[in-house]
Amino acid sequence: MMTVRRRIKNIAFFGFAEFPKSNHNYQAAFGAAQLLAKSGYTIVNGGGPGIMDAATQGAESVGGETLAITFTPKDAPNFEGRYLANRVDKEIKTSNYIDRMFKLLEHADCFIIFKGGSGTISELGTAWVMAKLYYPHHKPFILYGEHWHKIIAALKTTMKLRPVELKVFKIIDEEKELIPALIEFEKEMSEFDHSHCRICKDKAFMT
Repeated sequence: MMTVRRRIKNIAFFGFAEFPKSNHNYQAAFGAAQLLAKSGYTIVNGGGPGIMDAATQGAESVGGETLAITFTPKDAPNFEGRYLANRVDKEIKTSNYIDRMFKLLEHADCFIIFKGGSGTISELGTAWVMAKLYYPHHKPFILYGEHWHKIIAALKTTMKLRPVELKVFKIIDEEKELIPALIEFEKEMSEFDHSHCRICKDKAFMT
């Protein structure tokens, strides 16, 4: 019988920093974080407002664990900075935007990406290329919202995407698809672990 080792424990939320609490994207992120925290996942975000705040508030509302990776800008007037109402259990402070982004990638095992601007695009691009480079030892991501179908369709049509690059993420339209997507990621990764282990044993037997 194959033993399944849970590989996804920390989940980072990326998305627009200016969504108000009344916006449906904020509410979707809140509900997603709440659901994940109830299921034992730690919620990670950049410590700012909007989607980041929604992630923290959703997790904290059910007693979940939260982590923020932050930095205080000096020469970046267009960066939202630290949002004091986004109160997390643990905060890791960084010195610049790039360091913050890579620390977010480092401290999460999976990423959920909501609608956002150029900052969200940069996070998506970095997570995506890292997943491609390290596949199948990668960190998967989820694109949350129906708008992603059009975006990915356009990228597939106009850009040069390899088949492996389309294996590292899933698009979901609503909250009920979230846990099944994570379970599917876990299954895919555990199957590779099992296959890799068997191959190593076969090679050892042959030598």
